[in-house]
Amino acid sequence: MSIRSIEIMDTTLRDGEQTSGISFSASEKLTIARLLIEELGVDRIEVASARVSKGEFDAVKNIIDWATNNGYIDQVEILTFVDGGKSIQWMKDTGAKVQNLLTKGSLNHLTYQLKKTPDEHFKDIAEVFKKSKEEGITTNVYLEDWSNGMRNSPEYVYQFLDFLATQPIKRVLLPDTLGVLIPSETNTYLSALRNKYPDLHFDFHAHNDYDLGVANAIEGVKAGVNGLHLTMNGMGERAGNAPLASVVAVINDYLPEVHINVNELALYKVSKLVETFSGFKIPANKPVVGDNVFTQTAGIHADGDNKHNLYFNDLMPERFGRKRKYALGKTSGKANIEKNLQELGLKLSPEDIKKVTQRIIKLGDKKEVVTQQDLPYIISDVLDSNLYTKKVKIKSYVLNHAKGLNPSATLAIKLDDEVIEEHAQGDGQYDAFMNALAKVYQRKDKKLPKLIDYAVRIPPGSNSDALCETVITWRTESKEFATRGLDSDQTVSAIKATEKMLNIIELQ
Repeated sequence: MSIRSIEIMDTTLRDGEQTSGISFSASEKLTIARLLIEELGVDRIEVASARVSKGEFDAVKNIIDWATNNGYIDQVEILTFVDGGKSIQWMKDTGAKVQNLLTKGSLNHLTYQLKKTPDEHFKDIAEVFKKSKEEGITTNVYLEDWSNGMRNSPEYVYQFLDFLATQPIKRVLLPDTLGVLIPSETNTYLSALRNKYPDLHFDFHAHNDYDLGVANAIEGVKAGVNGLHLTMNGMGERAGNAPLASVVAVINDYLPEVHINVNELALYKVSKLVETFSGFKIPANKPVVGDNVFTQTAGIHADGDNKHNLYFNDLMPERFGRKRKYALGKTSGKANIEKNLQELGLKLSPEDIKKVTQRIIKLGDKKEVVTQQDLPYIISDVLDSNLYTKKVKIKSYVLNHAKGLNPSATLAIKLDDEVIEEHAQGDGQYDAFMNALAKVYQRKDKKLPKLIDYAVRIPPGSNSDALCETVITWRTESKEFATRGLDSDQTVSAIKATEKMLNIIELQ
């Protein structure tokens, strides 16, 4: 079986940034660009549209300078326009060497948006090609609205491709701009082009309006395209683009005749960084990168995993630098409890596990979240044991928040049998509390874990005096873990979760 390679072009920094409300800073764009190429191993990245803003220019300049110094300049692409050479000049000023020229791929767009004939459009495009070649710029060509062009004006698309086949271009980029294709159409249209133009390099660019982005991308590969355009976490305009992680997993598992360069181990890391920079939250059930996709909730599944991995498939979390988890809640069985106890290095008798399971089920019925780190507390409470002993105790604190003044916190904490007081200011009451806590730990030459997620929940339909549940996720050098606090005051519930964290790191 012959193996063929296809290129993966990531357009998170261009098309992905068109997600409503998303804007990356120049430093964030550079960081993501470096990770995409150096750690994730994508073949190319599309990083911006020409002539958008001064900030965009600066961001592109930073990326181009880095790419030039590290030998990646031919892997960085800019969206450009048929604008009489203005985009070319913009690229020259940044030092970019590869343009993705936006042209009209449907007669409908050409007629009603540009109000030009095909020959007039092709003439304008030829002028851009000429200028690009003179300036040493490589040209790829987008056929905007290509999918509707194939549906409604295929004769125009073929006329356009006949013209492009005679021009000095490297790639033809075929976008399903409005996300209208179904997989069978995608395969039919791309197979027809592949057969008619065997020497052209075709990229397919899927959108996800009908949640068919991944399926269409895979059909594109089957039809013989040379490259795919994808985004981290499926970011993009409207319903987004085909998500890179899902497409990579399907290709690696179901298309053995296809080779891609993407490093699966880096997928989750890069995905979470993009989530952090963008503020675009990854759905918990997002395949491959979602928080819940490697979490077994039902006890019967955990039991099956203990008995010859009955509920495993080829999507093993270790492929993506992740671990399987077993949720604790009202559907937990003793197998879930045992899995979590194993990770904590704890062992209980069958009778004690039964008691702990019943308590967790009760908490689940109350819609309370139970984390693995809650188990020692629950065990100590249910069994009246000394399994958990507080080594760190927050004895007292004062939180101040007044209009016109920075929030502040004063705390007294018992640590290593010593009571220490500290005071600090912050952006909010909890931030001030954490700043004061950091001062305490600096005095003791100890390091606090990094706070990476902070989730607050009030039971639906509750009143303002309802219990507030705060789940905070922390990261140390060796692991991530979550702690939970429960109180009618949000800040107090966060402080309770923080006290749990302090005792966990002391035990470790």
